Amino acid sequence: MFDSALPAAAPAPAEREALAVARGIGRLFARSGIWCLPEMPLRSGRRADLMGIDGKGRIVIVEIKVARADLLGDAKWPDYLEYCDRFYWGLAPHLDRACLETPAFRPDLCGVIVADGYDAEILRPAPSRPLAPARRKAETERLARAALRRLVVAGDPQCAGWGEEA
Repeated sequence: MFDSALPAAAPAPAEREALAVARGIGRLFARSGIWCLPEMPLRSGRRADLMGIDGKGRIVIVEIKVARADLLGDAKWPDYLEYCDRFYWGLAPHLDRACLETPAFRPDLCGVIVADGYDAEILRPAPSRPLAPARRKAETERLARAALRRLVVAGDPQCAGWGEEA
């Protein structure tokens, strides 16, 4: 059981770097009116590193990578495409991006963002592939419920076990 008196373990270096990339992307997106949640569970059982929504209701997913082996070994990323209008790779600045231009990484479907803990830059915009209206509505509602749940639990941690997981 969670003991709030114990300090949380320090994140591993790769996890710290991934958090920094997420922060930079969050800042970039916020300036554009895109608001994201980290670690958003999808109905498929996958978990998007960042999932957000823009002012027009379009859903964006970002898969963050900070290590070459993790990028090259990721076979699950195509599963995210059916849950978003736009998909981005979010990469640490030092990561070699050449593989993202190969057919295996479908550059025709994926944007590329490079980020650190301070900011981010879109190197390749993600093409828009509009979701079916029913799917967009379902995913928007799931995203809203997850955001509200996280907000309530942050204010009252005893609520954490109540209701449905999102």
